[in-house]
Amino acid sequence: MSESAQHSSHPDIINRLKRAEGHLRSIIAMLEAEKPCAEIAGQIKAVESAVTAAKRMLIHDHIDHCLGHGGESDLVELRALAKLL
Repeated sequence: MSESAQHSSHPDIINRLKRAEGHLRSIIAMLEAEKPCAEIAGQIKAVESAVTAAKRMLIHDHIDHCLGHGGESDLVELRALAKLL
């Protein structure tokens, strides 16, 4: 499959990342407003979790739909993807 092909999961991943982007902007505003560090750290943790979930979804979708054609290249790519998880 070509690198530019959109998978069925991509719209959901885009939505998740856009929500995380908005959340990140609110964290920046919290910093500028000098909100308590513990509150900010909690919000940063939420953004990290959202981005990690999006990454995991993207990688799993790629494994399900783009790998499996056999050969050494699949194994090399699977090893590279495993390092990202």
